[in-house]
Amino acid sequence: MKETRKFNKKPETELKIKKGQQFPLTIKRLGIDGEGVGFFKRQVVFVPGALPGEEVVCEAVKVSHKFATGKIIKWRKESEDRIKPPCPIYDACGGCQLQHLSYEGQLREKKDVVRQAFERYTKINLDRISFKNTIGMEDPWNYRNKSQMQAGVRKGKVVAGLYSSNSHELINIDKCIVQHEQTDTVTQVVKQIVQDLNISVYEEKKRTGFLRTIVTRVGFETGEYQLVLITSTKDFPRKELFLEELKRRLPDITSVVQNINSQKTSLVFGDETIVLAGKEKIEEKIKEFTFHLSGRAFFQLNPVQTVKLYNAAKKAAKLTGTENVVDAYCGVGTIGLWVAKEAKELRGMDVIAESIADAEKNAEAHGITHAKYEVGKAEEWFPKWEKEGWKADVVIVDPPRSGLDDSLIKTLLRTKPQRIVYVSCNPSTLAKNVQELSQGGYKLKSLQPVDMFPQTAQVEAVALLER
Repeated sequence: MKETRKFNKKPETELKIKKGQQFPLTIKRLGIDGEGVGFFKRQVVFVPGALPGEEVVCEAVKVSHKFATGKIIKWRKESEDRIKPPCPIYDACGGCQLQHLSYEGQLREKKDVVRQAFERYTKINLDRISFKNTIGMEDPWNYRNKSQMQAGVRKGKVVAGLYSSNSHELINIDKCIVQHEQTDTVTQVVKQIVQDLNISVYEEKKRTGFLRTIVTRVGFETGEYQLVLITSTKDFPRKELFLEELKRRLPDITSVVQNINSQKTSLVFGDETIVLAGKEKIEEKIKEFTFHLSGRAFFQLNPVQTVKLYNAAKKAAKLTGTENVVDAYCGVGTIGLWVAKEAKELRGMDVIAESIADAEKNAEAHGITHAKYEVGKAEEWFPKWEKEGWKADVVIVDPPRSGLDDSLIKTLLRTKPQRIVYVSCNPSTLAKNVQELSQGGYKLKSLQPVDMFPQTAQVEAVALLER
């Protein structure tokens, strides 16, 4: 009789890293949040602040059955791409993740982050398609046209800033080197006036106080700028005094708006908006296009890179003047207007009514008469248009980080546009959606990463899919 041996597998728990354990680690790549990624005892270890190619000793600060998070105890080998972060509060503030990595290194690693997403969620070989290097900036500083600073009180003083990474500690920011300088100026003035007039600041736990968030948007080309005060109530204490003082300190301010958000929510904006002074909207120009922007309207945060992003989308669309084009998630109509002259007809939709109103005005202002905009979701309008006998040849999508709705993917697979140009701000959901579309008859033809947010872990990409 043949002897049967039983080999007991060691339980997986024996391989686990223990919390507080220190161990050497070689960093293989960057993760999607900008942290270094290595492997110890076959477990993934995420190490914030570590860079690919570095050898470190780290300590496990958080452990689960899937991964561990470590902190660096010491470096054994540093990356040649490591630099000193120029921001004095970089380590405390959660706004940037990659100031310690040279800009050339950022562009290289962001392309790799896109590659990782496709290797994880698809069966597509990116070496067989046109997968280009990341498009970067000549000057990767002071590029953001909009700031959104949470208000708070610290030791009796009004502060405004961002929450520290993985915490609810508000970090006061007086100057941010990735923001347009005018947004810093406006935020500082508002903080001081609120302090001087003793206007209350919202406390989340108690749900008391007035001022929640200070939002400022600047037109890089026009010089116009808008202040949006997010408040917990419509009643504005000492409103006239506030506006009088604001106008004295910022005499050239274009627009002052109040947005009311009385809900206990992580969403910044509420549904009601009131113009307090100046114009309702500010103008911004990108190349030959002028856009009218209301307080809640979506608009790309980096106008310099927006030109490169939209040119990449335009190139991918390959329009000849004979195509019906849909600009889904259209916002104020920016991408659609960028390609409109090469389209037979343009249609767009967005769930925010103010954005659609802006899109219509923007189209009219540029003499684009073959554009039509609707309030609602793409999956609602596609079937209606189909019944009218109108079919899209090219669909441009620029969804939120969550990616395309399942219903929209099903709609695209049913209506079968010839080309889909997918502008993405999240490589993971892009890859997942591309996999679903490829299973439904589409083929990924090209992939272009674009660095819209230097110094952060975020990377955008333009993907072209064809039937």
